[in-house]
Amino acid sequence: MALLDITALDAFYGDFQALFGLDLTVGRGETLAIIGANGAGKSTLLKTITGLIPARREAVRFDGEPIGGLPAADIMRRGIAMVPEGRKLFPSLTVEENLLVGGWGRKGSGRWSLAALYELFPILGARRNSPGTALSGGQQQMVAIGRALISNPSLLLCDEISLGLAPIVIRDVYACLPSIRAEGTAIVLVEQDIVQALAVADRVVCLQEGRATLEGRPAELSREAIQHAYFGD
Repeated sequence: MALLDITALDAFYGDFQALFGLDLTVGRGETLAIIGANGAGKSTLLKTITGLIPARREAVRFDGEPIGGLPAADIMRRGIAMVPEGRKLFPSLTVEENLLVGGWGRKGSGRWSLAALYELFPILGARRNSPGTALSGGQQQMVAIGRALISNPSLLLCDEISLGLAPIVIRDVYACLPSIRAEGTAIVLVEQDIVQALAVADRVVCLQEGRATLEGRPAELSREAIQHAYFGD
């Protein structure tokens, strides 16, 4: 049984339809990359999974249970956490306080304590008392990832974690993914950076105008097929 199973998912912003009958699955411990141009529906998909956009109850199943349309807090407590586009740290909180916010309301324990996060991101331990937004862009992204991990999710959703970062900083941010996967956490990675997505994913799904246009394992997908799925005719 898949950890996440999405079936015939539609999503709307008012009268505007952003996703059209989308089907996809995420296995336990798998990394799935969602690629596509701006406006393809990538972020909408993550917001629908996390309850920020309404969905039909049976269209989204997590760990065998229907969760479509549940409140976001309930979905988080079931074991789904998101690293949002733009990081969205709390400027009035320190690094450590921003991290601790992520564990609010999530019961149970797991690998990702404060100590474990400071081991994963040593710079955050050194800057724990600094305002979260006083850090560099890459360090802020580490805080956003840590804030999601401290809830010890079974599924981690990452929305454009390389956006606006220099290549060397992107490398440092992505270096944390093997440690996260080693704990058995499944990852859905939304990316416009196709090369980066293909390098870390077990499978790739390309979205175009709210529909899946390509799915497969990176080694099986040609550059031409990806370009066609990404941009269309």
